[in-house]
Amino acid sequence: MKGLRSEPENTEKSQKVLRLIADKPKDEWFAIHHGYEVQIYDPGDPFHRTGALYSLSPATALASKVGEWNTMEITLKGDSVAVTVNGVSVQHFDPATAVIPERTKDYEPERGPRPESGYIGLQNHDETPGSQVYFKEVSVRPL
Repeated sequence: MKGLRSEPENTEKSQKVLRLIADKPKDEWFAIHHGYEVQIYDPGDPFHRTGALYSLSPATALASKVGEWNTMEITLKGDSVAVTVNGVSVQHFDPATAVIPERTKDYEPERGPRPESGYIGLQNHDETPGSQVYFKEVSVRPL
Protein backbone atom coordinates (compact mmCIF):
# COMPACT_ATOMS: atom_id res chain seq x y z
CA MET A 1 0.00 0.00 0.00
CA LYS A 2 1.28 3.40 -0.85
CA GLY A 3 2.17 5.61 2.10
CA LEU A 4 1.83 2.85 4.71
CA ARG A 5 4.92 1.64 6.51
CA SER A 6 5.09 -1.00 9.18
CA GLU A 7 8.17 -1.55 11.31
CA PRO A 8 8.46 -4.33 13.88
CA GLU A 9 8.84 -3.24 17.48
CA ASN A 10 11.43 -5.34 19.24
CA THR A 11 11.26 -3.77 22.65
CA GLU A 12 10.80 -6.01 25.65
CA LYS A 13 7.66 -4.10 26.66
CA SER A 14 5.94 -4.53 23.28
CA GLN A 15 6.83 -8.23 23.25
CA LYS A 16 5.25 -8.60 26.72
CA VAL A 17 2.05 -6.89 25.51
CA LEU A 18 1.89 -9.12 22.44
CA ARG A 19 2.30 -12.25 24.60
CA LEU A 20 -0.41 -11.00 26.96
CA ILE A 21 -2.81 -10.38 24.07
CA ALA A 22 -2.03 -13.76 22.50
CA ASP A 23 -2.53 -15.56 25.82
CA LYS A 24 -5.69 -13.72 26.83
CA PRO A 25 -8.74 -15.80 27.67
CA LYS A 26 -11.87 -15.25 25.64
CA ASP A 27 -13.97 -13.88 28.48
CA GLU A 28 -15.38 -10.59 29.72
CA TRP A 29 -13.08 -10.56 32.78
CA PHE A 30 -9.84 -10.16 30.81
CA ALA A 31 -9.98 -6.35 30.82
CA ILE A 32 -10.65 -6.29 34.57
CA HIS A 33 -7.72 -8.56 35.39
CA HIS A 34 -5.22 -7.02 32.97
CA GLY A 35 -6.29 -3.38 32.74
CA TYR A 36 -7.66 -0.67 35.01
CA GLU A 37 -11.30 -0.25 35.98
CA VAL A 38 -12.10 3.31 36.99
CA GLN A 39 -15.17 3.07 39.20
CA ILE A 40 -18.39 5.00 38.52
CA TYR A 41 -20.52 4.37 41.60
CA ASP A 42 -20.51 6.00 45.02
CA PRO A 43 -21.99 3.90 47.82
CA GLY A 44 -18.69 2.18 48.56
CA ASP A 45 -15.56 2.98 50.52
CA PRO A 46 -12.74 5.01 48.87
CA PHE A 47 -11.47 1.89 46.98
CA HIS A 48 -14.93 1.37 45.44
CA ARG A 49 -16.30 4.83 44.69
CA THR A 50 -16.23 7.10 41.65
CA GLY A 51 -12.67 7.75 40.50
CA ALA A 52 -11.07 4.81 42.32
CA LEU A 53 -9.08 2.22 40.41
CA TYR A 54 -11.42 -0.53 41.55
CA SER A 55 -9.92 -2.18 44.67
CA LEU A 56 -6.39 -1.14 43.62
CA SER A 57 -6.17 2.56 44.50
CA PRO A 58 -8.66 4.71 46.43
CA ALA A 59 -10.36 7.87 45.23
CA THR A 60 -9.06 10.74 47.38
CA ALA A 61 -12.28 12.76 47.23
CA LEU A 62 -15.98 12.27 46.60
CA ALA A 63 -16.59 14.69 43.72
CA SER A 64 -19.48 13.16 41.76
CA LYS A 65 -23.01 14.50 41.79
CA VAL A 66 -25.64 11.76 41.93
CA GLY A 67 -28.52 12.33 39.53
CA GLU A 68 -26.62 14.96 37.51
CA TRP A 69 -24.28 14.85 34.53
CA ASN A 70 -20.69 14.53 35.68
CA THR A 71 -17.44 15.03 33.82
CA MET A 72 -14.68 12.47 34.30
CA GLU A 73 -11.26 12.79 32.73
CA ILE A 74 -8.93 9.79 32.79
CA THR A 75 -5.32 10.37 31.79
CA LEU A 76 -3.04 7.41 31.11
CA LYS A 77 0.60 8.37 30.77
CA GLY A 78 2.99 5.46 30.72
CA ASP A 79 2.16 3.38 33.78
CA SER A 80 0.42 6.19 35.69
CA VAL A 81 -3.30 6.93 35.83
CA ALA A 82 -4.82 10.26 36.84
CA VAL A 83 -8.56 10.87 37.25
CA THR A 84 -10.51 14.07 37.74
CA VAL A 85 -14.25 14.19 38.44
CA ASN A 86 -15.99 17.51 37.85
CA GLY A 87 -12.60 19.23 37.83
CA VAL A 88 -11.49 17.72 41.16
CA SER A 89 -8.41 15.49 41.17
CA VAL A 90 -9.47 12.22 42.80
CA GLN A 91 -6.81 9.78 41.63
CA HIS A 92 -3.12 9.71 40.86
CA PHE A 93 -1.86 6.17 40.58
CA ASP A 94 1.73 5.15 39.93
CA PRO A 95 2.18 1.37 40.19
CA ALA A 96 5.89 1.82 40.96
CA THR A 97 5.11 3.56 44.26
CA ALA A 98 1.55 2.45 45.05
CA VAL A 99 0.68 0.31 48.05
CA ILE A 100 -1.85 -2.10 46.56
CA PRO A 101 -4.03 -4.09 48.98
CA GLU A 102 -4.37 -7.86 48.78
CA ARG A 103 -7.08 -9.23 46.51
CA THR A 104 -9.92 -10.54 48.70
CA LYS A 105 -12.73 -11.33 46.24
CA ASP A 106 -12.76 -13.25 42.97
CA TYR A 107 -14.35 -10.32 41.09
CA GLU A 108 -11.59 -7.93 42.10
CA PRO A 109 -8.81 -7.45 39.55
CA GLU A 110 -5.79 -9.69 39.72
CA ARG A 111 -2.69 -7.90 40.92
CA GLY A 112 0.28 -7.46 38.63
CA PRO A 113 1.65 -5.33 35.80
CA ARG A 114 -0.64 -3.82 33.19
CA PRO A 115 0.15 -3.27 29.50
CA GLU A 116 0.47 0.30 28.22
CA SER A 117 -2.04 -0.31 25.43
CA GLY A 118 -5.29 -2.16 25.07
CA TYR A 119 -9.02 -1.69 25.03
CA ILE A 120 -11.38 0.83 26.59
CA GLY A 121 -14.68 -0.33 28.05
CA LEU A 122 -17.64 1.55 29.49
CA GLN A 123 -19.63 -0.06 32.26
CA ASN A 124 -23.37 0.45 32.65
CA HIS A 125 -23.05 -0.91 36.18
CA ASP A 126 -24.54 -3.94 37.87
CA GLU A 127 -27.76 -5.70 38.85
CA THR A 128 -28.46 -3.42 41.81
CA PRO A 129 -31.87 -1.78 41.23
CA GLY A 130 -31.42 1.84 40.20
CA SER A 131 -27.67 1.63 39.54
CA GLN A 132 -27.61 2.90 35.97
CA VAL A 133 -24.96 4.95 34.25
CA TYR A 134 -25.43 6.93 31.03
CA PHE A 135 -22.68 8.32 28.80
CA LYS A 136 -22.50 11.21 26.37
CA GLU A 137 -19.59 12.90 24.62
CA VAL A 138 -17.08 10.10 25.11
CA SER A 139 -13.77 10.83 23.41
CA VAL A 140 -10.21 9.55 23.32
CA ARG A 141 -7.16 11.54 22.28
CA PRO A 142 -3.42 11.05 22.41
CA LEU A 143 -1.35 13.10 24.86
